[in-house]
Amino acid sequence: MGLHRLTRVTMGVPEVAQTVAYYADFGLTHHGGGNLHTLEGGEQLRVRPAPSRRLLELGVGADDPDDLARIATRLTRSGVAVAADGAAVTAIEPVSGFTVRVEVAPRIAREPVPATPYNGPGRIERYGRAPGVVRETAVRPRKLGHCVVGTTGLDATLRFFTEGLGFKVSDHIGDRGAFLRCSDDHHNVLALAAPVNFLHHTSWQVDDVDDVGRGASAMLEGHPDRHVWGLGRHHAGSNFFWYLKDPAGNFSEYYSDMDCIPEDELWTPEVFEGARGLFSWGPPPPPSFLAPDDLGALMTGQHAPSR
Repeated sequence: MGLHRLTRVTMGVPEVAQTVAYYADFGLTHHGGGNLHTLEGGEQLRVRPAPSRRLLELGVGADDPDDLARIATRLTRSGVAVAADGAAVTAIEPVSGFTVRVEVAPRIAREPVPATPYNGPGRIERYGRAPGVVRETAVRPRKLGHCVVGTTGLDATLRFFTEGLGFKVSDHIGDRGAFLRCSDDHHNVLALAAPVNFLHHTSWQVDDVDDVGRGASAMLEGHPDRHVWGLGRHHAGSNFFWYLKDPAGNFSEYYSDMDCIPEDELWTPEVFEGARGLFSWGPPPPPSFLAPDDLGALMTGQHAPSR
């Protein structure tokens, strides 16, 4: 696969300053102008003004110009207009209207994070207090992992990502959504059938489940209204998760330990029904996670502040 990761997400929000401050608290580094960086992925979030919250652009990394040429050809054959300049190909997702920019970008070169030792029945791998208990460094996401978009035309959105861009299907949530990947991660995009086109959440990788919990705990200190759902573990993707809400109403997820599907791995997508498509264990998702509180306002074109 010439595609290898998401490079960035550009979200439009009415409350730019508050949203930037939220993601700085979340652990991203603000370099000015509404551009925020992860530890390993560089600039991976752009926050821009918009009348209501929305996904403006999704960046996808490719290895070389030949990959871009193949994508441009596939998109054109499917009737999607493209713009190409040798370094990137851009196209408009036909349902939600956000831009996808596929660009030549370096793969993330990362040093392996040492495995956290866990004791178990009859197995002592560490003595003294657990590292996750005494860890005091601030939680900083290493990379943007995935985003979830609601679409009023699921089939067309899936065709755009799979037949046009070259994403692969990992699993399905009944007939209402599909997990799509452009990397070794189980998913980089989840497209969900919805009554309105919107950005549901972005997801950010941290080292382990302790950092999922530590990050969320730090975000909730003094801001209990940020809590949405967690701690839990998904079934599709297997990742630990905790979801929070930014000032514009978008959800943000800390995650760790996601399933990986290397290029040569034999993988058969499954269809998950009901709760199994959402989580393996943890508290059940609140209604506001399945149908965010501002969906009605987004459907009518009116911005409703999230708090």
